[in-house]
Amino acid sequence: MSVDFRAMKIYTKTGDAGDTGLFGGGRVQKDDPRVEAYGDVDELNAVIGMARAIEPLPRIDEVLVPMQRDLFSIGALLATPDLEKMHSHLTKANIDDQRIRDLERAIDDCEKELEPLKAFIIPGGSRKGAVLHVARTVCRRAERRVVHLQKEVEIPSLVVIYLNRLSDLLFTLARVANVRTGAGEVTW
Repeated sequence: MSVDFRAMKIYTKTGDAGDTGLFGGGRVQKDDPRVEAYGDVDELNAVIGMARAIEPLPRIDEVLVPMQRDLFSIGALLATPDLEKMHSHLTKANIDDQRIRDLERAIDDCEKELEPLKAFIIPGGSRKGAVLHVARTVCRRAERRVVHLQKEVEIPSLVVIYLNRLSDLLFTLARVANVRTGAGEVTW
């Protein structure tokens, strides 16, 4: 089966009144907490893509690609009001306790290259390191939005755990990028 993408238009005009469609049906205002949450996850995915695009560092970039896939799945999950479909997105994405352990293992592997933290690190350094620091802060915002959304609707706890671990990994990857590029770190 082939899809003729020329027939699809990027603009639908269905959101011109300030609402948007959810994955699996229904419409909500564009400032709905659900839209805010998956919008921040989408922004995080884009910032990670920017980090991959600058100063290629193969071992770091290889860790970032699966993150982006995970974030697409999390975004789909957050855009789905149907709890059963939400859980199927989580299963399809393979976001489970093992995936959390994979992030922790990546953090542990990175820390082998780093000096132990003795002070707060001022974000910056190389271009890649700086963008990874931005990704970390966007990840923390996405995490806060998901926590807020959890007060209104059921969201699997693994989503918050994943985002929490991911922000730690992004911080560690920023430090590694700065070490590998010779940019060093500035402490507070």
